[in-house]
Amino acid sequence: MRQVGLFRHNLFKLSEPFIAQQAERLRRYQPLYLGRLRYGAPPPGAAVLALEDLAPQMRLLPAAWHMLSASPHPYIHMLENRRLDLIHAHFGVEGVYALPLAARLGVPLVTTFHGFDATLSPTGLLSNPAWMRYALGRGRLARQGGLFLAASNFLRQKLLALDFPAERVLTHYIGVDTSAIVPRTPAREEPTILHVARLEEVKGTEYLIRAFAQAGRQHPLARLVIIGAGKLREPLERLARETGLAERISFLGARPHAEVLGWMHRAAMLVLPSIKTHSGREEGLGMVMLEAAATGVPGIGSRVGGIPEGIAEGETGFLVPERDADSLATAMGMLLANPTLRLRMGEAARRRVERQFDITRQTAALEEIYDGLLAARPDIPRDKA
Repeated sequence: MRQVGLFRHNLFKLSEPFIAQQAERLRRYQPLYLGRLRYGAPPPGAAVLALEDLAPQMRLLPAAWHMLSASPHPYIHMLENRRLDLIHAHFGVEGVYALPLAARLGVPLVTTFHGFDATLSPTGLLSNPAWMRYALGRGRLARQGGLFLAASNFLRQKLLALDFPAERVLTHYIGVDTSAIVPRTPAREEPTILHVARLEEVKGTEYLIRAFAQAGRQHPLARLVIIGAGKLREPLERLARETGLAERISFLGARPHAEVLGWMHRAAMLVLPSIKTHSGREEGLGMVMLEAAATGVPGIGSRVGGIPEGIAEGETGFLVPERDADSLATAMGMLLANPTLRLRMGEAARRRVERQFDITRQTAALEEIYDGLLAARPDIPRDKA
């Protein structure tokens, strides 16, 4: 069986279950997870090589050294006699760091772009020390990387605008597990508005709270549940208190994936009011919206980034202008007031996910992409600069 190295600096983060979910659906390729630090538990039986294991008593030291050096040598050392047929990096930042390793091993590099790595401005990238090498090395990645996968059509267009070669940029939806995520029964539904997101500016949580201040007064049984952690939690909690409805707004922090799915089965809707930030950052797709759709829950999202690819307007949910709390409140109120509409949209959302975003089908397509790349075995492009 062929071996693929799944490259992600911070492995198994609660906010990124889709990476392991895709890898564990591979049937003809054996995944080996490569990264700096473990941020969560790996899938049962998974093979993992993390730089933190090189110095358990000083787990951050190997990771910090690799961030500064980008040297492939620690990974070469850990791999020992293991053979990789290709490397698949998740996020453009990882692609830049994986490039020397792929070149040293003489294997193709596939890089999946998920959002900020294709949308954030150079100034925004340079403001974060962890992303500076990516900002400086993205052009080289575009020239030397074997293949680039965009998590949405929106992101593909962004990559083309960044001079990534069109013939090596493909749109590939990761998908969600429609066999494990079963549709909920209408009897389980509660008047809960669910929001699952990192508490960062790009997610637009502020506008959701302001919208709930309007819709919540019209629907006194409704509550807002916010799942996710981030630097904006304190100001968002303060805003919730200012609305006068704080007792009906719950901040649950980051929660395990299984618990998130449990909340989806109870929710009347899932809302993702993301925005385009001043630094250019936009939502790549919104995987959480697809998971909610798989449970039979309608969605409301902003008309920005890749979100419109995950919601069929008027069929599986509603799209509203970004930063528009009034329009968001109207859409939320419409769904809260109409259980028949919620049911119809939720059922349509489930069918659409099964048809277009099933992870088993999408992973099979990914393996065909791997096959084609290895069959061609082109020389890895070398930088002539």
